[in-house]
Amino acid sequence: MKSYLFFVLRRLVQLIAVIFAGVTAAFFISHLSPISPVESIIGRVSGQSSYSPEAVESLRQTLTELFGLNVPLHEQYFNFLGRLIVGDLGPSLIAFPTPAMRIVALALPWTLGLMAVQILIAWLIGNIFGGLAGYYQNSKPLKAVGVVAIAIQPIPYYIVAFLMVIIFGFFWPVLPISGGFAMNVRPGFTPEFIGSVLHHAILPISALVISGIGTWFLGMRALVSNIVTEDYVTYAELAGVDQRRIVFSYVIRNAMVPQLTALAMALGLIFSGTIITEQVFAYPGLGSLLVRAVNGGDSAVVLAVSCVAVIAVATAIFIIDMIHPLLDPRVKAE
Repeated sequence: MKSYLFFVLRRLVQLIAVIFAGVTAAFFISHLSPISPVESIIGRVSGQSSYSPEAVESLRQTLTELFGLNVPLHEQYFNFLGRLIVGDLGPSLIAFPTPAMRIVALALPWTLGLMAVQILIAWLIGNIFGGLAGYYQNSKPLKAVGVVAIAIQPIPYYIVAFLMVIIFGFFWPVLPISGGFAMNVRPGFTPEFIGSVLHHAILPISALVISGIGTWFLGMRALVSNIVTEDYVTYAELAGVDQRRIVFSYVIRNAMVPQLTALAMALGLIFSGTIITEQVFAYPGLGSLLVRAVNGGDSAVVLAVSCVAVIAVATAIFIIDMIHPLLDPRVKAE
């Protein structure tokens, strides 16, 4: 137990270092943008009515202080770290003066919901059927599933999303192709709203699952194909151990460990895929928010989304890393 606690502490230090490096990179990259939020707001205000040069200059000074641009870059960086700790990255440009983190907080549950459901479905189903296909190598139905997995695995997720929009939006319009819920439904924890959210999430989740399930299926099938030749599996079969126990306890369980590691490595790609899929289906998550912020030159929201993505993905990898020694006794937490 003491060694595991030391393992957790060491990984926690690594988590903090990764988050620090990620948010630092996000800060400096976002400040390379040639678009000034101050000048964007002044241009927007000046276009609506005429102001005197003195009023414009006073507004410029006020906005420069509000966005923290009146100090050198290194001071802006340290101010950014302090504000990030308290969850305040300044006002949003596209929804001025609403705080950027508040807008991100409203969009974050939609993205996390898509990611969680997609991972749960694609990872579990892909690994289970891939494990069965690797063990029962002569099964014709599982061979057919393998052919389908090979066919869909190279297709990018955005192509799958566009195809689903065309099919269910024009040829067979039985599912909503945009939005997070129906316009005539009031948000709240009511059966009507929850049902509408689930109904609108079918296509985005299906696009992500279809594009991701083939990778997990093929990876697990390859792992199990090697494991079934191990001596302990052959001995269990000769000893008359129940075949279902061999498949799930001896074969698939051992093959799950490297697949768990692969999941941690793929979380970043899964997150980026979710963001692009949200844009295709106009889903109200971080993806749609990020595109709007980039088009509007809103560096505060872009920085907030980037920081939240870094923290979320790094934390998810940390949790998977903590589960790893608990699932596989061969992994030493020392």
